[in-house]
Amino acid sequence: MAKLITIVGGAGFIGRYVVQELAKRGIRLRVVVSDVHQASYLKPLGGVGQVALFAGDIRDKAMMHAACHEADGVINLVGILTEGAASFDDIHVMGARNVAEAAKAAGARALVHVSAIGANAESESDYARSKGEGEAAVRAAFPQATILRPSILFGPEDQFINRFAALIRGLPFAMPVVAPNTRFQPVHVLDVARAIVASVEAPESFGGKIFELGGPKSWSMRELLTWISAQTYYEKPLVDVPDGIAAKLAAFTGWLPGAPLTSDQWKMLQHDNVVAEGAAGLEAFGIRPAPLEAIAPAYLVRYRKQGRFNPGQNATQDPQLY
Repeated sequence: MAKLITIVGGAGFIGRYVVQELAKRGIRLRVVVSDVHQASYLKPLGGVGQVALFAGDIRDKAMMHAACHEADGVINLVGILTEGAASFDDIHVMGARNVAEAAKAAGARALVHVSAIGANAESESDYARSKGEGEAAVRAAFPQATILRPSILFGPEDQFINRFAALIRGLPFAMPVVAPNTRFQPVHVLDVARAIVASVEAPESFGGKIFELGGPKSWSMRELLTWISAQTYYEKPLVDVPDGIAAKLAAFTGWLPGAPLTSDQWKMLQHDNVVAEGAAGLEAFGIRPAPLEAIAPAYLVRYRKQGRFNPGQNATQDPQLY
């Protein structure tokens, strides 16, 4: 019988690619999701009966033990960018501990925990602090866990490149740029998924280690927005927002639902989101990272007026959809 891998949070952005990659290998998957009906699109990614959906909450210890029962490997993909009904500590610390303890109790050979670049238990940012504390909780419960720290992810369903493309299209005159000099190292979601799969399949090679995953190039915020603007043919002026004004905006409006910038996000933007010098990365998995410029234009065409029927000035350079 094919081995069983439990994926906690498999209905998210990374999850669909992890499910797809593991399903190709004939592995049985138990995918823990908050809403089974909304996650039903995952089942056709595998063969009949290969992908089983399991309703569960990472904050519930008993649920995590049931979800990990008899699993050979466990993957935790759950994370939040803003607090709401659940806090950062609920998800990134308590939830991560619950999964790690459940994986240990189940006798799993491998545990892969997806964290984030910048995870630091001493950080002023609650997001980064909780990620750092979560890593420590995972290590305490399952010392041989593989911890992966990706930079910002890009892909057709991403919430970073797509978000800014929509903003650039929607704003009438100019695009404000917060933290214009902060640098990012966008990494393709499929590259991260393949690193996750390699980690869970070969704990003897990757267990007990931390890897920072970034793309082949780092970009400042201003460089990213300039590039996105050119790709969507909405080349509006970019206006840098002074740090003092951005900080006050985050402090006074960041608590509102759907706020463009929270105080915690502002704190995170004070630090570059790039792979640390000397850190092990995608090359350890034999993965050559895909550049943003080769992938993102194919899904950014949706933001152009008339979409792909708008040739623009770069018509001969438009990539094929894939």
